[in-house]
Amino acid sequence: MQYRDFGKTGIKVSALGFGAMRLPLSGENQVDEKRAVAMIRHAIDQGVNYIDTAYPYHEGESERIVGEALQEGYREKTYLATKCPVWKLVKEEDFEEVLDEQLAKLKTDHVDFYLLHALSRDRFEEKIKKLKLVEKMEKARADGKIKYIGFSFHDSYDVFQDILDYYDGWDFCQIQYNYVDLTHQAGLKGLKEAAGKGLAVVIMEPLLGGRLANPASHVKEVLGSEKSSVEYALDFLWDQPEVSLLLSGMSDEQQLEDNLLYADRSYIGMVSEEEHAMYKKAKEVFDSMALVGCTGCRYCVPCPFGLEIPEIFSYYNMTAAHKEDEAKAGYEALAIKADSCKTCHRCEKECPQMIKISQVMPEVAKVFEKIQA
Repeated sequence: MQYRDFGKTGIKVSALGFGAMRLPLSGENQVDEKRAVAMIRHAIDQGVNYIDTAYPYHEGESERIVGEALQEGYREKTYLATKCPVWKLVKEEDFEEVLDEQLAKLKTDHVDFYLLHALSRDRFEEKIKKLKLVEKMEKARADGKIKYIGFSFHDSYDVFQDILDYYDGWDFCQIQYNYVDLTHQAGLKGLKEAAGKGLAVVIMEPLLGGRLANPASHVKEVLGSEKSSVEYALDFLWDQPEVSLLLSGMSDEQQLEDNLLYADRSYIGMVSEEEHAMYKKAKEVFDSMALVGCTGCRYCVPCPFGLEIPEIFSYYNMTAAHKEDEAKAGYEALAIKADSCKTCHRCEKECPQMIKISQVMPEVAKVFEKIQA
């Protein structure tokens, strides 16, 4: 395992972090706990020293499972990161109650890296400022419940800059970034800005919710055949000195083994000029085919009317990648189609990509009507 400086903290972290948002499943959204625990422990045995979870992951089960995985001496071998669900907080006192609940689920007396989760303009203004959450974080640190203060982010660059400037004590931040998302949300500009201030920068969605793991054939042709699509995507990030570590949500043992191997080969400056040009071309091709920027995070479900929103968008994106037969078969198998959207907007309030879902669904319905005709 390769290790990197974690901003100004003086800590060394593994190039690969284990993200516990996409743990292996044994049934319909049911985590296979035995496999998940084994995978987390194996990752730690192989040198991974950063485990990331959050209050809402796997419908609240992720923190508990991570807590189980870190028993039997594993807690002492790793840094633990989780996130404050700021949307749940109504009054200032809620902060400590939620943190204590998380510590109990995680079976630990402290969290090494605690983040204010999925900040946007609204959450920054209505939660962080009004409920004095930075002050709450500082008190929790003074009480020994957390060690380092950070935030994860989903909004535009100008909001990101405002949050950076709001508090001089940020230790780290977590942003969505990959070779496609260069100007999306915080983007490359935000990465450099944060690192320039001494913050460690954790990368989420390095594979864009899996869309860069198995991209359309047009993108694969640009990338070449020397590495897998996954390795190309991860190497793009590891090449950059501002990247402290990247998180991967690994759903099976093979993904874990592959990523461990790729991390072992990683180093700053590993991408050649020819490969930089290749990534630029791959982004252009990808952008020309991407209809909806859904990463499959599933924050938008359950839908009150039963729509499986991530699956619908996945099939919709396939139509632009010249996979119409596969898209049609998958879409037809859905019990509830896009035209059942009632534009209640509940999903839009939860979407970190800020997709106007109620506006896209009629377009999805039209596309599949034409395909089926």
